[in-house]
Amino acid sequence: FLSYLPRNVWHVPPVGPCDDDPLRADAELNQAIPENRRKAYRIRDILARILDHGSLFEMSRQFGGSTLTAFARLAGYPVGVMANDPLVMGGAMTHQAAQKIERFVDLCDTFHLPIVNFADQPGLMIGPEAEAAGTVPLAYRAAGAIEQAAVPWVSIVMRRAFGVGGGLHGPKYGVDGQSLNHRFAWPSAQWGSIPIEGGVAAAYRRDIEAAAGPLRRREELEARYRKLASPFRTAEKFGIVDIIEPAETRAVLCDWVEDAYEVVRTQLGPRARPMR
Repeated sequence: FLSYLPRNVWHVPPVGPCDDDPLRADAELNQAIPENRRKAYRIRDILARILDHGSLFEMSRQFGGSTLTAFARLAGYPVGVMANDPLVMGGAMTHQAAQKIERFVDLCDTFHLPIVNFADQPGLMIGPEAEAAGTVPLAYRAAGAIEQAAVPWVSIVMRRAFGVGGGLHGPKYGVDGQSLNHRFAWPSAQWGSIPIEGGVAAAYRRDIEAAAGPLRRREELEARYRKLASPFRTAEKFGIVDIIEPAETRAVLCDWVEDAYEVVRTQLGPRARPMR
């Protein structure tokens, strides 16, 4: 745990030697996300193919399991890592996951660790139990932590980024000194207010029910909106830095982390945060 952190807030996190090629490209990543978006995958297997070999040090695995938080290294540079785990609650943001995110972001921001977020977020957990647990206010506390963080941040949108939860994949505005906030996407990425499947079912309910073939009609509508949701449209409007081949992710992040540490060196000292 301590090997990823600086001696105190006036120091840079310790950068160590790395014998793992920063340009290493794992072709298996190009098939890591199932074409069927209803299927899950093992996020830890994906992270192992991107981060320095053997460097993933997970925090609080048994709490808020739909979100993974960990320390790791990229080309020897310590970073904070967040990722959604679709095998737990579909990766949705639960009240526990929101608390976990808030604490972890504050920890990384306090000790100047740049944050890498691998996003596959279907949104906030809903329902009476989620409401009773305070999921929404806790999610907004997590949003406060993210917006108040001054450390460099990069998001890799792997698949989904929907609703309020999806909007929390990274800072939107940042604070003074937050000068390196990037967002990349894999070709499998989609985002919006709500998932296409649920949106089509709600907005076109009568149309679908009245059709001779309801299932075929719903699939036609979903296919039409899926084309509109392509990440390439967002890239054309510069809403993301770039769409990258999944196998290139390690090289992109290893290039980014060098710039991130140039920013970190200008931010040393204690972090003051306004009330949430």
